[in-house]
Formats: sequence, C-alpha cells, structure tokens
Amino acid sequence: MRLRENGPALVGVIHLSPLPGSPRSTLTMRALRSRTAEDAQALATAGFDAVLIENFGDAPFFRDAVPAETIAAMSVLAEVARSASGLPLGVNILRNDGASALAVAVATDARFIRVNILAGARVADQGVIQTDAARLLRMRRHLDASSVAIVADVGVKHSAPLGASGDDAVAEEAVEVVERGLADAVVVTGARTGSEVDERQLARVRAAVAGHAVWLGSGVRVDTAARWAGLADGVIVGSALREGGRAGGSIDLSLAQAFARAWRSGGGDR
Repeated sequence: MRLRENGPALVGVIHLSPLPGSPRSTLTMRALRSRTAEDAQALATAGFDAVLIENFGDAPFFRDAVPAETIAAMSVLAEVARSASGLPLGVNILRNDGASALAVAVATDARFIRVNILAGARVADQGVIQTDAARLLRMRRHLDASSVAIVADVGVKHSAPLGASGDDAVAEEAVEVVERGLADAVVVTGARTGSEVDERQLARVRAAVAGHAVWLGSGVRVDTAARWAGLADGVIVGSALREGGRAGGSIDLSLAQAFARAWRSGGGDR
C-alpha cells in the first residue's frame, strides 16, 4: 500500500475526544464534529498524506468488540475527517476491533484500517488480546472491500507478548502478520505512546518482510523526524503534533507543519 508516490508516507492521527457512552464523555456530537474537522484541516494544511482517526479518549478500552454507539460515532467522525481534509482516511478502533474499523471504513470510503494485534496474542491492560484475522479477512472479502488496506502492528505498544519473546520475536511476528494475516503494511512501535522505536528492531522487521511497507508508530519527534524518515516507509504520528508532545487534545498547526517539513527533508525520493 502506497499513500505517496515518492518518499515515505506521513500519516497524522486525530485523537478523538471521549465518544458518547465512554466513561469520560462530556462533548456533544456537534462539538466532536467541529473538533474533528479542525484537526483534519490542520493536517491537510500542513501537507500530510493521510489522516488516521482513533477513539483515543475512550479508555478504558474494550478488549475486542466495541458497542454500537461507538461504531456510530466513529462513522460520523470518520466522514467528517475525510471530507474536511480531502486526504485518504484510516480508521483505528481501540483496542483491537478490526471488524468494526472495517465496517466504518467501508461506510466512509476510507483507504485503510489499523489493527493492533493481527497475529498471535498479547497481554495488555484489557487482559489477553488475540487475533481474529480469519474473521476480518473473510469479512473484507464478503464486503468486496479489497481496496481497504490492513495496516497491522507488531510488538504493539502498551502490551507484552504471550509466548515467545526476545530480539527475533517481533520480526517473526511480522512474518506471520504478512504471510498468514495478509497485512498490507506493518507498524513498529516503542513500548508506550510517545516512546521511540528500537532502531535495531526496526531493521530486523524490515529485513524479515522485505517488499512490504514498514511504518513507524510512535516516538518520532520534529527533531528526529529527518533521521527516521530515511529508515522507514512511513510514520503514524500523534503525540508530536500536540503541545508538549502530549497525546490527546487538538493538533497544533505550527507543530504539524514543522514535523512535515522535517520528515520530508529526510525522506528523499523512493
């Protein structure tokens, strides 16, 4: 999957405020639509290649399937983000509801979904989370939605492996994700939101799944963007676009523009 003809892809994350029904929800859908549109327009103005929306404010997250009200709100806000930005859209429904993300993507003409765990199982604050790739890929076939790419994390942040660990475990997971989970791109993250990726681990993953796009999913900052752009096929960036590097909240246009300039300066043409 390519979002950009030349150079590594630049994907900006819209951290949605708590949605209706979630524990910290305070905003009306009208206010949520307005905030989403503002963030989407900021990413477009800054020159990003795509927008990814996720229900970041809904913690604590469901382990797998989210309720109907979350799917409804995500569908509305996904359409707002796509229309306001004019950019390709991605959908991530936390913690690991790939089926609902795919449904929202199909309803809103999104280009891709992000799935945190597409192969194996991991332990997180939600308990044991495991793949449902078989159902997800059959659902994509049933909906005739092959145009919706699947971007899958490996060694995803805020979790620990249930099973093999060590230097080669994440690279092996990446092989399973693309060969048996049929992912279109792979995401490598640090241990937590905002944590930098292990460069050696990134190199192992890229070698293991040569020919597939490998994106960075956390820890890239304005001052490090140029270097990382030369090492990966794309980046999903959220925290670095907010004041103080704090996840959540609105996107700061000046920070988004600075990040885009730095990322482009190091990416070159591919």
